[in-house]
Amino acid sequence: MAKANPHEQLSIAATVRSRGLVVAAVAVALLLQRFGLTHAAQVHAPAMYGYRVVNVYPHDPRAYTQGLIYLDGFLFESTGLNGRSTLRKVKLETGEVIRQVPIDSAYFAEGLTDWHGRLVQLTWQSHVGFIYDMATLNVQRTFTYSGEGWGLTRDRTRLIMSDGSDSLRFLDPKTLRETGRVTVRDGSLAIKDLNELEYVRDEIFANIWHTDRIARIAPETGRVTGWIDLRGLLSQVYQLEPEAVLNGIAYDEVHDRLFVTGKLWPKLFEIRLERRR
Repeated sequence: MAKANPHEQLSIAATVRSRGLVVAAVAVALLLQRFGLTHAAQVHAPAMYGYRVVNVYPHDPRAYTQGLIYLDGFLFESTGLNGRSTLRKVKLETGEVIRQVPIDSAYFAEGLTDWHGRLVQLTWQSHVGFIYDMATLNVQRTFTYSGEGWGLTRDRTRLIMSDGSDSLRFLDPKTLRETGRVTVRDGSLAIKDLNELEYVRDEIFANIWHTDRIARIAPETGRVTGWIDLRGLLSQVYQLEPEAVLNGIAYDEVHDRLFVTGKLWPKLFEIRLERRR
């Protein structure tokens, strides 16, 4: 039997290796496609952020924080629980409550935002919201909505509301009627339990109930663009109740300051975000 030429053997071996690499590459590509790990998905993966504490301020440890905004040098806070719900104006530096109005015990107060000299406040399961004069905190009128009320914020043209689901609703600020909604997703995963909201530099920041994370959300698509990990912000020594969780985001647009606190927390933190990935 004739022996194969050594050069032919090398050529055959190279061809086999080449075909093997092609097969392997195709197999890997199919696996990546199957599990959603394509290059495009990797490019659009949410950014990850940690934090640096800039300042620490006193916060009423009896305040069951459900809504928080910063405006004109003061915090405005909505606190919850039936029989303990309030709307209050608070001095940032000392935590002193400058003005406070109690909410009828039939209502469990929730999210809060401002609109043209007024404050808009949600309630949890009563389907009723309140509109206040910002200067006096006097109720001007009420409005109704379907489902539960959780968080509330605004952009330049509309109010944005969460209801504990994976949806954000958009409301007309004059009629308070729903004009649309978007589902919040991290990739293909719907993110539910959206709680307190704040509009920060053209994004929506959302507390996720019973977690130490804040989602950064693109308003028009609902896509999660980033996650803020706030683990370790408040020592567990102070978190004496199961519901003493992170909840409350306020943004000082003029000085680019971000504030966060939680239900029944004795402290409110000014933080600076630090990108990790």
